[in-house]
Amino acid sequence: MNALPDPAFVLTRSGRYMAIFGGIDLRYYHDGTHLIGKTVHDVLTPDKASWFLKEIETALAWRALHIVEYSLVQGDIRGQAGSGPSYRLWFEGRIQALDFQVDEEDAVLWVASNVTARKELEVQLRMQSEVDSLSGLLNRRKLMSVLAEHFDTFERYATPMTMLIFDIDHFKRVNDEHGHLAGDMVIKTTADVCQRELRTTDAPARLGGDEFVVLMPHTTCEQATPIAERLRLRIAETLQALGCIGDSVTISGGLACFRAGDFSCEDVLKRGDDALYQAKRAGRNRIIGAG
Repeated sequence: MNALPDPAFVLTRSGRYMAIFGGIDLRYYHDGTHLIGKTVHDVLTPDKASWFLKEIETALAWRALHIVEYSLVQGDIRGQAGSGPSYRLWFEGRIQALDFQVDEEDAVLWVASNVTARKELEVQLRMQSEVDSLSGLLNRRKLMSVLAEHFDTFERYATPMTMLIFDIDHFKRVNDEHGHLAGDMVIKTTADVCQRELRTTDAPARLGGDEFVVLMPHTTCEQATPIAERLRLRIAETLQALGCIGDSVTISGGLACFRAGDFSCEDVLKRGDDALYQAKRAGRNRIIGAG
């Protein structure tokens, strides 16, 4: 047991540390022998200690291997203010009820494996699958997933949702005259304005190329109009500040909201796209609502 790379704790029903084995992988663990005789309430904050006691109770009730995943940060551990890692550590706990008592209490063996590296990789992979690498906004795949979720909510509860779809006027000219790096700068600057100016509940995304979508949940078309107009003005002002690259570069967009007769979320996307092209035909640099 002492040769285990991960630490194994013997914990009683009341949360007392009765023994500690293993934990010899010094990349992830420190000597925990000072915990013996203490309780989880001595070591952890009340909320975290209560969580540990609940999982011990579950393992004792099931009498089968109980696997949990949990995290610990500096603030979860008593007496650790200003010391220890400032980032979140993730662990997989494998908890097995013992078939004998320890110090006249039911007890479990709790093996804690540090899985922080795996969690960080999961976050990185999720980011790569959901976020556009250039703009930092949601990508098309994630956009369509979120849009479908809002449509389901609309069908159930008639919760309003308005979508703004816009693209950058004369973007091809930017690429032709200044190069694709300049075009990338225009896209990134546009995305930065979206993240800065929109509400925290809004979901901006890059649909592809120079085309963007903003989902505005719990928002009617009337409520969304001033938000879209403000965004149009701020993007134009910010792009013009880039000098010759963004000179006279603006956006054109279309606003559309869910309707009672919609069969799918693609219906609102099509109406917004039609309104966008109306804005283009009307002279660009404007937002038009879907009729």
